[in-house]
Amino acid sequence: MLDGNQAKAFEERQKGTLPGDLGIAWDEVATGRARGRFTVLPGHMAANGFLHAASVIALVDSACGYACMASLPDGASGFTTIELKANYLGTAKLGEAVACEARLLHGGRMTQVWDAEATNETTGKVMAVFRCTQMVLYPR
Repeated sequence: MLDGNQAKAFEERQKGTLPGDLGIAWDEVATGRARGRFTVLPGHMAANGFLHAASVIALVDSACGYACMASLPDGASGFTTIELKANYLGTAKLGEAVACEARLLHGGRMTQVWDAEATNETTGKVMAVFRCTQMVLYPR
């Protein structure tokens, strides 16, 4: 497990990857939790003019994944997602901020279960609820 807030290290690491390209910024990445956000830009939109669901998934899944990395048990080398689920309850418009908070529900030696919520910061409404299960990996 990593100690303290690793947000800046994860922001640096994500450059040139999907989370970096989507402009996701991190307030906190630490053992058992993560908080981040992006401002809705044209690249986050679907062809129908609404926020693309994959943009929201990228935010919440990255939050859970980064926090999982910060929460790995001793001896673990990484993780892989084995299941994820999202329920959408709302959206955001161009220029609005989408924030998320992820939290660890179960931190076992072989699996971790994470919950996250995406919130429209302009309206204060929850946009999506997300849960994923991570399989913890060990060197062979």
